[in-house]
Amino acid sequence: MSPTPPVAAHSVRAPALAAQRELHRLYRRVPDVGDYAAMTGIEEKWILPKARAYEASAPRFGSAGELLGALRELLLEEEASLPESHTFLAEHATREQFRVVVREFALDGLTESESLLPVVPRLPYRSGMAVFRVLIDELGCGNEDKAHSQLYRDLLSELGMSLELDDYLDTTSAAGFAYVNMFHWLAGRAASPQYFLGAYAYFESSVLYGFQSFARAAQRLGIRNGGYYSEHLYIDEYHSNHMRTAIRVLDQPDLAKIWAGVRLTSDIVGEATETAIALARETPR
Repeated sequence: MSPTPPVAAHSVRAPALAAQRELHRLYRRVPDVGDYAAMTGIEEKWILPKARAYEASAPRFGSAGELLGALRELLLEEEASLPESHTFLAEHATREQFRVVVREFALDGLTESESLLPVVPRLPYRSGMAVFRVLIDELGCGNEDKAHSQLYRDLLSELGMSLELDDYLDTTSAAGFAYVNMFHWLAGRAASPQYFLGAYAYFESSVLYGFQSFARAAQRLGIRNGGYYSEHLYIDEYHSNHMRTAIRVLDQPDLAKIWAGVRLTSDIVGEATETAIALARETPR
């Protein structure tokens, strides 16, 4: 998982930084009754209204195949209209500006895919196994050196940045927290795991164009450990196919929820990406 696909404009804004930071803290611990109430309260103000709105406005798809066709169209539209910010990152960002972008996604990169594991037992068996095949890759197939989180650690080390998660809690933006919190909610908190299926089908497909600017920037800047980005460009087409399978094999797909997951993720990931690059541009060259 990690920084990726952008969209041209976003009508939905991330909630206040304090609320997102608190939600992230709650997701990282076993909640007591008070914690659970606080967690639910933040979700009710932030992500649940968005999910419900996208579900209510979802097209009346006649089949999973129709939904996947609409997903392909959305991806093509996004790829054709990538914001200028991606050109800036790919062609103009300095090493210091690139470090700002890397910093913004460190909360995700250092723990990549760990928050997704709870979704597997919540899914029907065949769908869950398709998702699990993706997560096995994300975790390096048991090889610590190949796990995506280790690739991010290698990148951080080369850039002279901390490997401690807590060191990024005071520097990450609200949109950056929302990016990480979204995956926690999709995998373990959403009432239906079918939101996750749409979300991750979108995510794994959109990385194929969304990460291009990150990979190009790393190569241009002579960063040796840019493998975090190139690995995603290599493996995520395979992951995209598995996520489509996870949707196709459902006996009773809730197509509105799946589509809501697609749109929700497009918004939140795009917002986080745009915010990270905007913060980088504010950094002196």
